[in-house]
Amino acid sequence: MAKYIDFWFDFASTYSYLAALRIEPLATTRNVKVNWRPFLLGPVFTAMGWNDSPFNIYPSKGRYMWRDMERLCQHYRLPLKKPSKFPRNGLRPARIICANHDAVWIPDFVRAVFTAGFAADQDIGEREVVAGLLGTLGLDAEALIADAEGPEGKHLLRRQTEEAFKLDIFGAPTFIVNGEIFWGNDRLQQALAWADGIRD
Repeated sequence: MAKYIDFWFDFASTYSYLAALRIEPLATTRNVKVNWRPFLLGPVFTAMGWNDSPFNIYPSKGRYMWRDMERLCQHYRLPLKKPSKFPRNGLRPARIICANHDAVWIPDFVRAVFTAGFAADQDIGEREVVAGLLGTLGLDAEALIADAEGPEGKHLLRRQTEEAFKLDIFGAPTFIVNGEIFWGNDRLQQALAWADGIRD
C-alpha cells in the first residue's frame, strides 16, 4: 500500500511554517508522499466563537507562542522575522495550490510563501508578492493567479476548507494518515512514523 501523509496547513499559521519547511526531507527518508492541503483557519476559528487568531485574543498565549517560535527556529536552524502584521492573509496562494494541487512545483511554492511571510515579513496576501514568488520559480504568475482567482479556483479552496470541517480539523498544522489525526508541528515525526507503519 502506498505511504502518504495529508498535510493540512494555513499560511497564517506560525507552526505550519515550521512543519512546511521540515516535512519533505523527513517524509522522503521514509518514502512517504506528502499531499499538500491548504485550508483557511478563519472559518474554523469563527465556528469556535473567535473573530481573530487566539494568539491575538489571548496576549499571554501570543507572547508564549512567539518566544516558542524563536526557540524552535533556532533549534531547526530556520530564519524568523516576526510579521509586522499577524495573521497574514494567505487566501491567494492557497487558491493557487488548490487549482494546481498535482503540480511538481507546489512544495517549492509552499516553502517560498511561508518563508516570505515568516522570514522576510512580506505581505503574502499582496498580488505583487505572490507574483514575484511564482516568477522566481520560473512560472507564469499572471496566468496562475488569474486561474486561481476565477470561480473554479475560489470553489476549490472553499471545498477544501469544508472538507477540513468534515474531518474535524480544528487547527494547523494537522497531519492525517489513513484517517488518523495528528495535530501540531510537534506531532510531525509521529505522523510520518505512523505512515511508515510504526505504531510504537
